[in-house]
Amino acid sequence: MPQISSLFDWFADRPKSSPSIQQQQEREIADGLWTKCENCNAIAYSKDIIANQMVCLECGHHKRVSCHERIEQLIDADTWVPLDEHLQPTDPLKFKDRKAYSDRLRETQHKTGLTDAVLTGMGKIEGSPLVLGVMDFSFMGGSMGSVVGEKLTRAIEFATKNRIPVAIVCASGGARMQEGMLSLMQMAKISAALERHHEARLLYLPILTHPTTGGVIASFAMLGDIILAEPKATIGFAGRRVIEQTLREKLPDDFQTSEYSLQKGFVDKIVPRTQLKHTVAQLIRLHQPMTAIVE
Repeated sequence: MPQISSLFDWFADRPKSSPSIQQQQEREIADGLWTKCENCNAIAYSKDIIANQMVCLECGHHKRVSCHERIEQLIDADTWVPLDEHLQPTDPLKFKDRKAYSDRLRETQHKTGLTDAVLTGMGKIEGSPLVLGVMDFSFMGGSMGSVVGEKLTRAIEFATKNRIPVAIVCASGGARMQEGMLSLMQMAKISAALERHHEARLLYLPILTHPTTGGVIASFAMLGDIILAEPKATIGFAGRRVIEQTLREKLPDDFQTSEYSLQKGFVDKIVPRTQLKHTVAQLIRLHQPMTAIVE
């Protein structure tokens, strides 16, 4: 009986009786075909996620969407008319940090395809007219500069003049520091326009998305007749760490979330994105002035 020096030699010398398996050609997968959820790591077909308005099918996580996607989700097809597209930001303070503000604006405009951090316009939502402002966090963190304030103010004034409800989808890190006090002035300007809209007994609906903070939450985001929010959105003024250091105490885990704000009375209703269009349309219909019945 032949001696086997080692088990490894035996495996190496053993004749391969099994038939060779043909190598299968790797299937090429197009970029963007699958989407991975950053919350639960579930992988889903991208078309299914888009059809579900960028909400995870497994855990319900709301992915961030652009202002164009938001308009498409909310406004009826072929009814959107943009307002004040010609407004462009400037650099009145000649501000410079690591780079000049003017250069930062040009780079962000080229990257996002937007002129500034908000789009405004008029359209219909389930047949009801609506003036809509949509902030985009991808443009310098959705920061509120002079153009954001001017476009929102003009949109509100247009709605007041034509007696149309207003909704603003908020997504912002707050006032734009590169414009200094000019950005802070937008808080008062927008708030004043909303007060005139309120005096005309017209509806205003802020929709708080992730994140809504700083000067935006300190002004027009909290002045609505009914305040809506998406699930688990960050809502607050200052950062969590700043508040903890100031108060010198540990804050709850759900602090500055939509759910916490609802519990404390700062938000009226949390609405999943897939139900948002119908909810806004229903609120508009419920707040339409009653017409006199002619007998």
